[in-house]
Amino acid sequence: MVPRHVAVIMDGNGRWAKKRLLPRSAGHRAGMKRMISLSEHIFDCGVEFCTLYALSTENLKRPQEELDGLFELFREYFIKNTQTLKKKGITLRIIGNLQLLPEDVREIIQKGEEETKGGTRGTLVLAIAYGARQEILSAVNRAIREGKEVSEESFSSLLSTEGIPDPDLLIRTGKEIRLSNFLLWQSAYTELYFTDKLFPDFTDKEFDKALKSYTERERRFGKVENKG
Repeated sequence: MVPRHVAVIMDGNGRWAKKRLLPRSAGHRAGMKRMISLSEHIFDCGVEFCTLYALSTENLKRPQEELDGLFELFREYFIKNTQTLKKKGITLRIIGNLQLLPEDVREIIQKGEEETKGGTRGTLVLAIAYGARQEILSAVNRAIREGKEVSEESFSSLLSTEGIPDPDLLIRTGKEIRLSNFLLWQSAYTELYFTDKLFPDFTDKEFDKALKSYTERERRFGKVENKG
């Protein structure tokens, strides 16, 4: 069965560039190119929601030169790809604290969200300036301000992923085996898949391997199957 929602931690762009004696910016550009192609393949596989970890709050502590290059890639991506996503019926959704981004980048991103609303083929969620702990704390503080006693369901509605189903499959490239502050609440029962492939080298065939691994797993969500 095809997962309804796939999330990807796109790790290893910088190391990909270093292995080739290239600047880190070259790795980020290669990663963006792979991100565009991979997301298209993911939707072609029948996935309805695809969430990609594009920039964490921790990443914002990197050298300004590297951040400036990333922001320029964001400008380029949203300017070039918004209409393409719209034509393909893909709704663009952003999660994260956009107030941490340069004003013009924030405006371009928000325009992209607005112009792609209503797509029926799938939803592409980009996590930009995102941190799961910060997201959870923001939801808790909102509940306190509004005087709400929350359940699991109502708490989920306070998160930036409101209306998006929890990931069925979360893939991390780049050899690291951790979640790195990504979708911590949402991934309680998500199937995890780790690969040594650096993200620019994570081909469609590699994604298909992850998909095959997912289909071979039994998801019980903590329950014991009653076989009578």
